[in-house]
Amino acid sequence: MSDANECIAPRLGLPELPVVTWPEPSEDDERDARAGLHWKTRALLGWAAGRAFAWVDDEITDRDRAWVAARHGERALLHRVDPRHGLTDADFILLGDWLRNL
Repeated sequence: MSDANECIAPRLGLPELPVVTWPEPSEDDERDARAGLHWKTRALLGWAAGRAFAWVDDEITDRDRAWVAARHGERALLHRVDPRHGLTDADFILLGDWLRNL
């Protein structure tokens, strides 16, 4: 949530960024879980509303990537981070390259 704006953004020199407010659980969540989607996937795609976005998380799966690609194309980057290592230089390089190629 907004912790990134308080803890990470200042260290990286980023401005305050928008924060996604998660919706209450719904029947879609149950259907998505049965389909192997993360509970955040549908909400993030709705929040993006066609805009380019990057989602960096330690729980992203190939199923999430395929679902988003089919509905949002290349304007979305779903990047899984290893929770044992956190964000690494390689992650920042990948994110920077993706942003430059938008």
